[in-house]
Amino acid sequence: MDRRSFLFAAAAGGAAIASGAIYRRWHEITPVVHAPGRALGHYLRDRGSVPPPAQVIETDIAIVGAGMAGLTAAWQLRRDGHADFLVIDGPEPFGNAAGGRDGELAFPTGAHYLPVPSRECAHVRAILADLDILQRDADADKPTYDERYLLHAPEERLLVNGHWHEGIVPRAGVPAAELAEHARFFAEVDRLRGLHGADGRRVFALPSSASSLDPAWLALDCLTLRDWFEQHGYRSPTLYWYLDYCCRDDYGATAATVSAWAGLHYFCARGGEAANAASGAWLTWPGGLQPLASALAERSSARRLSGAAVSIREVDGKVEILCCALEGGRPRSYLVRARKAICAMPLFVASRVVENIAAYGFDPRQHLPATAPWLVANFMLRGFPDERPEAPLCWDNVVHRTEGGPNLGYVVSTHQDIRVTPPERTVFTTYAALSHLEPLAARRWLQAAAPDELLALAAADLHAAYGSAIDMRVERVDITLRAHAMAIPRPGFRSNAGLAALRAHDGPVLFAHADLSGFSVFEEASWWGVQAARRAQDKTGA
Repeated sequence: MDRRSFLFAAAAGGAAIASGAIYRRWHEITPVVHAPGRALGHYLRDRGSVPPPAQVIETDIAIVGAGMAGLTAAWQLRRDGHADFLVIDGPEPFGNAAGGRDGELAFPTGAHYLPVPSRECAHVRAILADLDILQRDADADKPTYDERYLLHAPEERLLVNGHWHEGIVPRAGVPAAELAEHARFFAEVDRLRGLHGADGRRVFALPSSASSLDPAWLALDCLTLRDWFEQHGYRSPTLYWYLDYCCRDDYGATAATVSAWAGLHYFCARGGEAANAASGAWLTWPGGLQPLASALAERSSARRLSGAAVSIREVDGKVEILCCALEGGRPRSYLVRARKAICAMPLFVASRVVENIAAYGFDPRQHLPATAPWLVANFMLRGFPDERPEAPLCWDNVVHRTEGGPNLGYVVSTHQDIRVTPPERTVFTTYAALSHLEPLAARRWLQAAAPDELLALAAADLHAAYGSAIDMRVERVDITLRAHAMAIPRPGFRSNAGLAALRAHDGPVLFAHADLSGFSVFEEASWWGVQAARRAQDKTGA
């Protein structure tokens, strides 16, 4: 075993993953590996030189980045009747909301669902209503949504000791004392959902900027979720596994790493309802969130430019954005001049691109959040594997491992296709957050790992569920590496002065990204996109 595979095997702690199966090729199928933005990023990092701009483009507002924040900013500008703007796509159009296709099959390569928004998430409801996903009563407690996009049953299941069980909270065979702790925790979540701080705000709200700033509750941000768990007398291993899984799934990091405030926010801030769905319903599409991103792009009718920003700087009260695109491996650059620029890119990129970002109150050495690496793999299958009799195939399928680890289960892209008979082909999408390693070590492993090593990690949960029998159904495997998939809300993120400065900044350069909140979800990204678009239209003093 070489150094790279030894590093992974030791960190994963799974003898099965560390076995010779790492190097087995599935019927001569070699995965197609995508690393969005890597080629351009490495060109700019390693070669450093960008040719002089071949073109100068003038616009009123430039949106730099076509992830959810940038797309929402473009949508808001068009909604307000503002037409003089453009979008610079960045290294990957749609960012973490991107997806892919294989013939008639669509699949996610990033985010794959959106919880039904509560009333306080009015900006999300406005977006969904404008796209006709929310079809009636947008201001009601329980609006009506398009049935095609509401997740239908069976929703989720958990594989424990070789048997499937409904839901993903471990319950089968769990001692009564542990189940009592489960009940106590969920009762506490219900209590916290309704609490307000001394400032009158809800303790946990979406968007998170609406949450209480009461110091008594902000003290939760000084702890990890594991600290909070232990301080409140919880001892249940199965409850801790569930909390840890949720942190890894939503934040890409363990409960021993994530802020207790963020960990509790995951459970307490949501609660949206629908007139035509059960409480806690989700919206999803076969392609994950790409159809939502595509709909926003279409509705905004934005002029879009390929390439990524190399530098953003203020010049004589305006903004100059030098951009570079690789075309056939050769660089092409152009310059955009704008009255306002909305910097809708991850902060680890913005910290390198925005000239003297410290002048905006953000010092990357102190304020830059750590980012979690992810691996998303799509397995194109001929038909469906045989299932155990105790529980049917669900949309979300999770494998319980007491030691945790990187794997987060798999979703079925064709689940929303309501048919009398199953389709002839389907896609199982597996997710892994490399939370068992420090982020830098995980990124180095992703960059150095051979395709068969990546495949072994991606397939671990499928083999746990079906054994080698699933191999015969695999036609193709697409693997997407997201080295900086999301910000990790570690303790102290709520008091991060640099993030607060960028959130409050108003000037020629504006900032809009989920990173401003400290964690990556659509509700946060879209909030900052809307806010930046509204500020960008203010011409006071321009």
